[in-house]
Amino acid sequence: MGAKRSATVLFLAVAATAHADWTILSADSELGGTSVAHRHVVLEDSQTNQRATIDLALFSTKSCALRVIDQPAPPRSDLARVMRQEGCLAGVNGGYFDPDYAPIGLLIGDGKMIAPLQRARLITGVLAASPHGVRILRTREFSRKQKVNAALQCGPFLVDLGKHVRGLDDSHLARRTFAATGLNDRALLGVCSEISLAELANILATTPLAEDFKIQRALNLDGGSSSAFWFAARDGAAYSIPEQKTVRDFVGVVPR
Repeated sequence: MGAKRSATVLFLAVAATAHADWTILSADSELGGTSVAHRHVVLEDSQTNQRATIDLALFSTKSCALRVIDQPAPPRSDLARVMRQEGCLAGVNGGYFDPDYAPIGLLIGDGKMIAPLQRARLITGVLAASPHGVRILRTREFSRKQKVNAALQCGPFLVDLGKHVRGLDDSHLARRTFAATGLNDRALLGVCSEISLAELANILATTPLAEDFKIQRALNLDGGSSSAFWFAARDGAAYSIPEQKTVRDFVGVVPR
């Protein structure tokens, strides 16, 4: 009985730590302005045949910056309209907000504090942009002494030190929006089709979604019906995944 019990425990431990083996079925890229690139990736889980689609806006923080664009009062526009109006190269929806559209967690736009930092279980990270570049920080790592032009508190963390974060939900499927940083001053904004947080973290940490881009940190932004993505191509056309409901704020990629 002892041996059987040990074998059962071992099996459960292996099952609990197993991750899907995602394979890239297709990947297409196009360039936008100021060396921002859009990458559209279709993946499949070889175990379940589940498919996922990821869209990325990749950029160098030497030539581009992030801007948080807030919409404090109605009428609130959609992502595509705001990106065009503000001259952005690409963008996604931003952080969490309550039913009255008040931001949940730190929000800094154009260097101005809009909402303060909060200590909460879900919003464990901060996406921050300064003249020195783009960083993803643990909430405890962020200080107001750091002069930032834009900051957005959200979560949970998906990837840290190049490894997927353990203990993320693996059952609830939803559209996802995220930000990530890599080495050599590279960063990205992205959206993913319906998938769990654990699966997304696994993909971002283990799958080569873009050439010479190893994700070091990734942070989940507001997802579900808020998820949206927009990219301006060089030919003047735009690739757009619209949000399904009105949101409070956006994160846009802008030229330095």
